[in-house]
Amino acid sequence: MTSFPLADIRADTPGCERVLHFNNAGASLITRQALEATVDHLLREAVLGSYETARLANDTLEQVYDSVARLLNCGRDEVALVENATRAWDMAFYAIPFRAGDRILTAVAEYASNYIAFLQVARRFGVSVEAIPNDEHGQLSIEALKNRMDEKVKLIAITHVPTNGGLVNPAAEVGKVARAAGVLYLLDACQSVGQMPVDVEAIGCDLLSATGRKYLRGPRGTGFLYVRRSAMERLEPPFLDLHAATWTAPDQFELRADARRFETWESNVAGKIGLGAALDYALSLGLEYTYPRVVALANQLRRRLEEIPRVRVRDLGAAPCGIVTFTVAGKEALAVRDELSGRGINVSTTTPDHTRLDSEARNLPSMVRASVHYYNSEAEVERFADEIAGLL
Repeated sequence: MTSFPLADIRADTPGCERVLHFNNAGASLITRQALEATVDHLLREAVLGSYETARLANDTLEQVYDSVARLLNCGRDEVALVENATRAWDMAFYAIPFRAGDRILTAVAEYASNYIAFLQVARRFGVSVEAIPNDEHGQLSIEALKNRMDEKVKLIAITHVPTNGGLVNPAAEVGKVARAAGVLYLLDACQSVGQMPVDVEAIGCDLLSATGRKYLRGPRGTGFLYVRRSAMERLEPPFLDLHAATWTAPDQFELRADARRFETWESNVAGKIGLGAALDYALSLGLEYTYPRVVALANQLRRRLEEIPRVRVRDLGAAPCGIVTFTVAGKEALAVRDELSGRGINVSTTTPDHTRLDSEARNLPSMVRASVHYYNSEAEVERFADEIAGLL
């Protein structure tokens, strides 16, 4: 591409006509292509029957695995399509055979859902959970991680882009440490996949979870899990059905050989097809091409917000991404969100209990989270900053 086709992309985004959408880390505005693919399948289900329509769409469904594989640079047999990123992460995490004395290493800015799972396993099996200190940029410290490694470390599990700001953890550097030690590495890529290039070979993770609704711009209720082929036999899914395994004798079963052992038979077929359309849209643009625009828009937004009295940008990281968190002195984050909503502007909030360790360490209150995407415009950034100033 010689110039960014913003007008065409916004034309492919029906929501741009109605709202200024800076809630892409919550759920992006779906592409027209993903919307039509989802709705068309549902309409066919209504007149032909759900099972029958699924059979007719089998080739299209299979292509979704190929699209995920292209996006992540992995094999199609290493991909499972699941309901959401939480289910993907849970299926991976609870498949690990923990024992008393095992250690789980994570990051200070780890997401609440993941940390709750760590604590549950710690209580159940007697493992320890340890948050690796940050470096001078607020990212997970690679030196500190190296110093914590020993033979009892069973898992390194971090969030690539935490929920409460623009921080991007050094995922590939973590992968080098994990590979050198032969330790399983689980990456929560919920807010990085679709926003930036994510290459599992370059990163070196064994497991990766992602969602369709955020930066990939697909429908809600869709997600996927990557499972490295060499790690497959070290894991047993926490629950199985006749899709994930075969009942081979009255007292025996066999797991599928591929990552679909982490799937279940019943699923949202229309959602998967919509996800496939969203994946193909992202691939057609190229993440290496769209991500610099996301970063440029976010940096423009940070600069404009920092010019406004009583507004404080809270992002960390050496090279922040498209998520911008900030506070407004004298105004609660929810109040700011609701006032902006009344003006046709979408943002979300992040609360201390979402990232408790990081929030307590930095004494963070609830924050406004404005997350931009490549389909947003520079004019929208200016309008957003003007509206924030107008609230004061």
